[in-house]
Amino acid sequence: MTEREREAKLLLDNPVFVEAFSKLEEELLDLWKMSGSTDIDQRESFWLAVRLLDRIRVHIQSIVETGHMNKVMEKQHPFI
Repeated sequence: MTEREREAKLLLDNPVFVEAFSKLEEELLDLWKMSGSTDIDQRESFWLAVRLLDRIRVHIQSIVETGHMNKVMEKQHPFI
């Protein structure tokens, strides 16, 4: 496991990090739900923030998963 993978895994396993992401996502979704249906700009901003938060989490997960997949590929036969 590379240092980069280790750091990413530590983040994903850190309860404070997980709690912060969950809490922020919950707050943003609540704000989105409470926003007025006519306030399109505000609703769009909240929704985009939720999507961005998810993309950050997925990116960190992909660092760990890509490293794992590289190890699996190295163990396979070179012609597979």
